[in-house]
Formats: sequence, structure tokens, C-alpha cells
Amino acid sequence: MPDAALHRLPVSEPEALLRLIAAGGPAAPRRRLLEHHGAPGEALRAGAKAWREAGLDGRQIDALQAPDAALIAHACRWLEHPEHAVIGWHDPDYPPLLRSIASSPLALCMAGDPALSWRPVVAIVGSRAATAAGCEHAVEFATRLARAGFVVASGLASGIDAAAHRAALAVGDTTTVAVLGCGPDIAYPRVHRQLLTEVQARGCVISEHLPGTQARREFFPSRNRIIAGLSLGTLVVEAGERSGALITARQAAEAGREVFAVPGSIRNPLARGCHRLIRDGATLVETAQEVIEQLAPMAADHAVALRAMLNAPIPAGSDPSVPRVADQDRDYKRLWLALGHDPSPMDALVERSGLTAAELSSMLLVMELEGRVVVEHGRYSRR
Repeated sequence: MPDAALHRLPVSEPEALLRLIAAGGPAAPRRRLLEHHGAPGEALRAGAKAWREAGLDGRQIDALQAPDAALIAHACRWLEHPEHAVIGWHDPDYPPLLRSIASSPLALCMAGDPALSWRPVVAIVGSRAATAAGCEHAVEFATRLARAGFVVASGLASGIDAAAHRAALAVGDTTTVAVLGCGPDIAYPRVHRQLLTEVQARGCVISEHLPGTQARREFFPSRNRIIAGLSLGTLVVEAGERSGALITARQAAEAGREVFAVPGSIRNPLARGCHRLIRDGATLVETAQEVIEQLAPMAADHAVALRAMLNAPIPAGSDPSVPRVADQDRDYKRLWLALGHDPSPMDALVERSGLTAAELSSMLLVMELEGRVVVEHGRYSRR
């Protein structure tokens, strides 16, 4: 790139990341570019020679040199909202489970609470043209999983997806994540505009596409890999033999995650996909408790891994009245004493414990994953 053009590159790191997203094409070369240069701005300022060395093709290089100004401007305006964020591959807040899959997205545009992507997630997917019984099953499983502390992920599609999202929202806030095959500000299908608004306000909406990006057929298989990658396990409730839910299940299995399937009538064509999954090795489940029991050890391992990432001490001790982590760490004990059985907002916990909000956020996440803390409507209490 000519030196005279370098001054036109963005100074803002979020805008630089938006331009890298807008370049499109294979994500791996752009991930390498971020890994090598450490930050989006540095990656852009490296110029065309470095881009080419990282593996970007000619179309991607052209897009970086001449980005779609209107698309970038729209995305920048979207980011001005305090509950909107873009998290790149280079960012320590990038979801750790998603990072571990081979086809991790370059970045995620998120509306709502991005911390939900770090919690134990179960995907519930299935047919868009679900039967009434299939939707009832989705509601039953989503309700029980959300009450057990799992985040329910799905794709905001009609049928099983929508039933799972609505059931999780009925349990409470911070219970569901919707992964979209379009921009995070686009309702697809359009009839789910209100549902999208509710998930944004009370859960989290995630997309690898920039705001304003319309849905396209080829985006949905890619969307499914994100659902599978965020989740400890994927549950297929009802699916035909050629359902997109089977793609999600296959991607979950390829990522080493658990796959569950609900059996159905041999006369129901929407049960054939589930039966095929079971024949191929998926776990047949009839109740949410079976899913919970199989994923509980993985959720515990996930909590241990996150504790290490958050530089939190490993819990020890056995006093049943106080969390084990509090027995060994003074700050955790202060937090535990600050918590009551009545829900408390973050500012009250800051005042009682003397700890900062940033310190409390990471500690509360660990304790929530351990099942010691409940969060409802932004207020925390002992479980």
C-alpha cells in the first residue's frame, strides 16, 4: 500500500477490526495477521506485502485497501451502543471454547452480555417446521437446562430454535444466546424481530458478520459451527434427514463435543434425522436430567479452566457452609461475606467487600460456574 494512504487507515482499534471483518474470505489468514501483529490497527498498517505473506488473497487485499465506507460507518454507529461490542481473535475476552475449534471466526459482533459466551452452554437445535410435540420437547429441555445453570444457545430460526430461546427467557435473564447467520442487528426471519430484541436485552446475540449484513443461504452452515463451538454439547430435538441441525451436530462431534438426540415416532419424518444421529453414536436422551448429568463434569472442568484463565486461585477446603475457594483466598471470603441470600447489585457488593467491580466480575463468574452464586436481573445472591 502506498505510504500516502497509510494515514487514511483507522486509528481506532474497533474500527480496524471492523475493516478486517469486512474483508471477508477465509478467516485463517486474517487470524494469522492478528496473531503476528497483535492488534487490528497494527495489522492494517502492516500493508499489502504483510497481508499477502499472511495468506490474504487479492480480493481481501483489495477490500482492505478500499473498504466499503457505508458498511464500516454503519458498524461504527452500531458499536456506539454501550451494550454492543466486537471481540476479535486477538482479544482475551474471545470465548475460550470457540477459540479451540479449527474454524474459529476472526471476530464476533455481540449485543447484550458477552460473558454468557464463557459460561457452560448447551445448544438446542432442530427443524424450522417443527411439530407441536417437538416444540414442547424443546421447551421442556430448555427450561430444565436453564434452571440448572446452563446457557441455552440456538440460531433464532423458526420452530425448535425459537421455542428453546423463549423457554430459556421465561426462566430468567442471562439464560440464552442467539447466533445469527446475518448481522447482529438483523431479525431473520423478520417475524422474530421482537424475539431478537428480547435476547439482546436479556441474553446475548452473536454474529461473525458486520451489522447491516443481510442473511444469505451460505451463512447458515457457518453460523451452525459457532453454535456448536460455543457449546459443551448439542441437543437435536427434531430434525429431518437433510436438516441443518444435523450440520450443527456433525460440527459439534468434530469439535469433540457431546451430541444428544431425542427419539421420535418412526412415522414422523422429522424424527429420522435424530434416529440417524443415534445410529451414528449420538446419545439418546429422553429427559433434560440425562443431558445435565453427562455435561456436569465437563462444566466443572470448564470452570477450573476459566479460573486459571482469570488468574483466580484454585479452591480448596471442605467447609460446606462457605465455598471452598473462600477458605483459601481472603478476597473470595470477603466476597462471600458480602453476598447475602437476598439479591444484591454490583455497587452494593463493591461497597461491602472493598473490591473493585472488575475484580468482583471475574470472581462472581467463577462462583456462578461452580453453582455457588445465582445472578438474576444483574443482582447476585448465594445459591
